[in-house]
Amino acid sequence: MAADDEPLIDDDAGRLVRPYTVSNGRTAPTRKLDLMSLVASTGRVGQSDLTPEYARTLRLCKGPTSVAEVAAHLRLPAAVTKVLLSDLVDAGAVAAQAPRPAADPSDSRLLEILLDGLQRRL
Repeated sequence: MAADDEPLIDDDAGRLVRPYTVSNGRTAPTRKLDLMSLVASTGRVGQSDLTPEYARTLRLCKGPTSVAEVAAHLRLPAAVTKVLLSDLVDAGAVAAQAPRPAADPSDSRLLEILLDGLQRRL
């Protein structure tokens, strides 16, 4: 693990850098990203052109990875991770794809099957 891959955490003191410091205090991403949105590096922006936080985030996006997984690896709140990822999307370094719904959530037949399955488990 490279030095910049180490979390900024001290076992006794806890996190040494506040999460929102990483995103310059921003809490709203410029793009709509769901926790299940898939992000992947485009290869158009080199890691050497980025700050350590953005470079580490970009390394986690080598293949399609969910926003939730990136947040877990970064050990940052999802809101902060979404800001970092949306900045990378804006820079052309990452492509994002919204999750596709598995089924129509208003399909009454599907809801009946789900309800039946839940009742059998209880």
